[in-house]
Amino acid sequence: MTQADQVEYPPSKDYDISTPISSVSGLRQGLTSYGDAHFSLFLRKVFIKALGYSEDALSRPIVGIINTNSGFNPCHANVPQLIEAAKRGVQLNGGLAIEFPTISVHEGFSHPTSMFLRNLMSMDTEEMIRAQPLDACIMIGGCDKTVPAQLMGGISANKPVLPLITGPMLPGSHRGQRIGACTDCRNNWAAFRAKEIDIEEISAINEELAPTIGTCGVMGTASTMACMTAALGMMPLRGASAPAVSSARLRIAEETGANAVAVARNGRKPQEFLSKESFLNAITVLQAIGGSTNAVVHLMAIANRHPRLQGVITLQTVEDIGRNTPLLIDLKPSGDNYMDNFHNAGGMLALLHTLRPLLQLSAVTITGQTLGEIIEGSPFKTFPLSQQIIRPLSNPLYPSSSLVVLRGNIAPGGAVMKASASKYRNLLSHSGPAVVFENTADLAMRIDDPGLPVTKDSVLVLKGIGPIGNPGMPEAGLIPIPRKLAAAGVKDMLRLSDGRMSGTAGGTIVLHISPESALPESPFGVVETGDIINCDIESRKLQLEISDEELKARIKQRNLALLNGDGAWQERRNRRGYHGLYERSVNQAQDGADFDFLTAVGPSG
Repeated sequence: MTQADQVEYPPSKDYDISTPISSVSGLRQGLTSYGDAHFSLFLRKVFIKALGYSEDALSRPIVGIINTNSGFNPCHANVPQLIEAAKRGVQLNGGLAIEFPTISVHEGFSHPTSMFLRNLMSMDTEEMIRAQPLDACIMIGGCDKTVPAQLMGGISANKPVLPLITGPMLPGSHRGQRIGACTDCRNNWAAFRAKEIDIEEISAINEELAPTIGTCGVMGTASTMACMTAALGMMPLRGASAPAVSSARLRIAEETGANAVAVARNGRKPQEFLSKESFLNAITVLQAIGGSTNAVVHLMAIANRHPRLQGVITLQTVEDIGRNTPLLIDLKPSGDNYMDNFHNAGGMLALLHTLRPLLQLSAVTITGQTLGEIIEGSPFKTFPLSQQIIRPLSNPLYPSSSLVVLRGNIAPGGAVMKASASKYRNLLSHSGPAVVFENTADLAMRIDDPGLPVTKDSVLVLKGIGPIGNPGMPEAGLIPIPRKLAAAGVKDMLRLSDGRMSGTAGGTIVLHISPESALPESPFGVVETGDIINCDIESRKLQLEISDEELKARIKQRNLALLNGDGAWQERRNRRGYHGLYERSVNQAQDGADFDFLTAVGPSG
């Protein structure tokens, strides 16, 4: 027997019933309710020791790491490597890292849509962070809805949380041209529909669009949320853009682990340091990068989880900041390049240096430094590639308002358009007759009908894809150009819906029209084929050209039909399970399409 084996350790004060368990850190926090706190802690230690932990390990700050690895989520395929790197960072800095799972949601593998499951993932994230003895939590996410879900849940749980992004994929190549998911998915599929390319070529392209793991390699929703999370001050700046398959991504994970221990010790919670100024910075970045319209919905949901910010950050905030913020990033779908170009050009650090005159530099970050202090302490010297991808304020890609908010008699609650993604500027101020599709089934049945009464000047209208309507607000807002027009060379048309479109998509498309058509009081729900619709980007108007009296009469007639005779409407009130919970509780797009009972103030009724 060695000398070490003969050492006798004193009894732990944890089990001394004369000692009150008042600490809220480590294993002592959130004890299971057995009626005896000392026994609860004793039992907890019994079972965690089954995993081989020593008393020394259990005395350290506990950092939870959320594992969202899934065989159905290629965006998260590097999560095992990120967990190991994050653990290394935690343990090198004196913490104890313990991983645990939550659900994982992927855009292309979720039925009916990943947005339908975002709120469920946020609930899972919130309750698992709240339920388990964590001093801080690293939330690993990347795919479109996972980062918003984690931010929503993390802010609501209000323990120290640190996002760790999985990172974008690298682009592929086809016939000497760079291509990448998923802007080029849509462009090439449109070309295939128009018979510009054949089945052999579209099959070859399919092999190269996603050549590595990671999130879409353009400024889609995933990349947008990564940039905005960095702008909120919640993660290292280069964590927004480093490729998923790079060693830099693993070093970011290790740094996040180190930061988590520091945050666990100082207890910096998101509701304490996130402020209005933090969100103003995130919106400034959103406009400057030509980010996804989806980010507007997510940002409203995230802000509304914060007790001091619910109702403070609104669609009007997005509009007001947009008018003073130019589009600077030359990335698809608003530009021509990919996320690896943005990273190599300096990424978020270069962008924030450029945007410095427009930022709220006093905003506090998770490190305790202000954003201004971080920028000041990280000099960046521009070089030719840098200024090619990240334009100076004096030479923007688009002068202002990459994302605009429209209002009018069919969108009293607002609507959103990514104006910078419109390649045909004449469509930004356009008036034409509506061709209405009542839902996605109607769209699929009639869009390619040779007899469809449609011209290039028509306005395509798709109803029934709002938060309740589908349900889940699917990315069906990118209404395809009717085949007969596509074959004639038409590349874009004004399109309207109450749903969303992918952040990787482009076109002259109005989205998130509120209130959605599924609601009895929705003016959008009464638009008919042949109605003249006027969209004017300069005045921010979206108007149905009928009298107020006729509009009210249509709404009244539809309201009576829905409430008195529509079986689907009645069925929604009685539907079981998560589907029923979703339809009864989800709010409208301008409020984030979150559940009303999850917002900071809870349901109104």
